[in-house]
Formats: sequence, C-alpha cells, structure tokens
Amino acid sequence: MRMTFRWYGEGNDSVTLEQIRQIPGVEGIVWALHDVPVGEEWPMEKIIEVKNQAGKYGLNIDVVESVNVHEDIKLGLPTRDQYIENYKRTIKKLAEVGVKVICYNFMPVFDWTRTDLYKVMEDGSTALFFEKAKVDNMDPIELVEKISTNSTYTMPGWEPERLSRLKELFEAYKEVSEEDLFNNLAYFLEEIIPVAEENGIRMGIHPDDPPWPIFGLPRIITSRENIRRVLNLVDSPSNGITLCSGSLGSNPSNNVGDMVREFAKRIPFAHIRNVKVYENGDFIETSHRTQDGTVDIYDVVKAYHESGFTGYARPDHGRHIWGEECRPGYGLYDRGLGIMYLWGIWDSLERLNGRKS
Repeated sequence: MRMTFRWYGEGNDSVTLEQIRQIPGVEGIVWALHDVPVGEEWPMEKIIEVKNQAGKYGLNIDVVESVNVHEDIKLGLPTRDQYIENYKRTIKKLAEVGVKVICYNFMPVFDWTRTDLYKVMEDGSTALFFEKAKVDNMDPIELVEKISTNSTYTMPGWEPERLSRLKELFEAYKEVSEEDLFNNLAYFLEEIIPVAEENGIRMGIHPDDPPWPIFGLPRIITSRENIRRVLNLVDSPSNGITLCSGSLGSNPSNNVGDMVREFAKRIPFAHIRNVKVYENGDFIETSHRTQDGTVDIYDVVKAYHESGFTGYARPDHGRHIWGEECRPGYGLYDRGLGIMYLWGIWDSLERLNGRKS
C-alpha cells in the first residue's frame, strides 16, 4: 500500500506540502488543476509547476484526482468527441511527467452531495453530513447556494461554470436513463482506455456519492453488480475503480471488504474513510476508526492486505478538529490521525504474517 494525501494547491489549501511530508509513510500528493475548466486540455506548464512544487518536498505526483468529465460526454451529445479528444491529450501529458493513476467520476451534474458541511458532533468536532429527508424535499438550487457560500476554497465537483447551467442540465437529463448513462460511459471508455493503456496509466472511476439517485438524476456506480459491469465494459487493467469505502459504505447493503476482495486487481487507488449511517438514511462522516462508524475499516484494510495490494491509498474526508479552519472534509489533523490508524492496522497484519512493513 502506497500512502498519499490529497492537496489542492498553493493558495487553495490550508494544508502545506511541508506539513504533508511530515506524515509518516506518505509518498506523494493526490492533485489536480482546479483552475482549468472542465473539458479543456490541461496546459503542460501548469502540470510541470505542480510536479516541481511537490518535488521540492520529496513527494511524487503519481495520482491525479480528478480529470473531470464534461457533461456533454455524460449526456452523449454530438459535442462529446471534442471533449474526449482533449481528455486523451491530457492523459498523454500526465503520462509524460510520471502520473500512474487518474481518478474520475461519471456523476451527472453534482459530484458529492451533502446538506451540512460543518455538522456539530457529540465531541464538539464538525463533519460533513447528509440529511436524506432534506435532499428528498429541497430544491437543488437551494443546496447549490448553501454549498457555494460555505467555503473560501474552490469546491471540486461544484464548479461555477457547471452550476451556472443547472436548470439547463436538469432539463437535459430528464431524457437520460441509467441505461443511457451506462452506454455513454461505455463510449467514453472505449475511446480513452486504449490511450491510457498505451501510456501506462490506470483509470479509476469513483463511486457515486452517495450511491443512489439524487434529485431524479441517474446514478450508476452504486453497487457491486454495477462496478462489475463497468469493469467489463472494457476489459483492461487500465479500466479500474477508485474504491471509496465512504461513498459505497453510506449504503449499508454494500459490503466494502467483499468488494475489495473481488475487485482488488482492478483497484489502482483506494479512498479509505468511515461513515455512520442512521436508520432514516442520514449519514455523517466520522473518524477512520471502525468503532466510530458503520463501515468495518479493519476488514477493508485486511482485504487489501490479503489481496497483496500495492496500489495507492489515501485517507479520505476527515472531521474538523482542534479548532482547525480548513476546506470542508480536508483538514490536516483528522486525516493525519486517519493515516496512522490505517498504518496501525496494516503493520499489525504484516507482523501477523511474519513480515516487516
């Protein structure tokens, strides 16, 4: 397991590269060019700038999260081909600087969805929270206004250029079924996977967050069966999944450990975090510790260990603790604690198997 840490760039993150390199076992950053509009080709000079920034601190840039997919590709519009060509050129550029994995998602309109970015927990910390009844009964524009005004940082997946077309996009998706979305994903993968394969890059699709339809929009990366279907669309090692224990784990019917065991060879990148799921469908993001949530994080890590996992992993969303002012879900302290919890499990499993970490 190769540990990484997500970083949003200088001036766009409360966490510094100097701090990241001090976390035990962290080899690299998980990054993206957040100022490049979705669908545009990434400029080489900006890619090299991030590589140089990370290199000063001995950190690699092997994992990109995310090269986002333009809505025209998801909708299957005639204009999708120009955006796919831009995507292919970006893949080639990233390969030139040593990138090994590209994470992406295929969620219509919204990326992750939450109703509260700083829900107060019993211990006084705050965390990202999803209130099911509120989402079921609220206008999506109301949610956009709430999310967009809650942070001084950019919000990946909630880009202004996408959200400014909200009504137009909802109208367009009225005619798109889950089967249509699968077909549009297949078209995309058939185009880009050969390019990724030729350039030594593994693509990892991120599960829908949460893994069920939101505001009537179709969602397809939601379950073991659907992941299996996606991996079979193009049977290549370069067509993989970014297995996110928190996204999938917010639906208790998803056994994340079993998914790891089945798909291990097709997981280039792992997001490991915990959530506490309530009977009414609400969920809140907790510490990484198994006892604090609904996901059996010990079993998840054990599944990776049993599978001989040598891919990349990162602690995913953390709570906001000790008064830290940070991007929602992406502070230093709780993710640092999360890494040490994950290493503690991993190192114990190594000892049990008579190996040194």
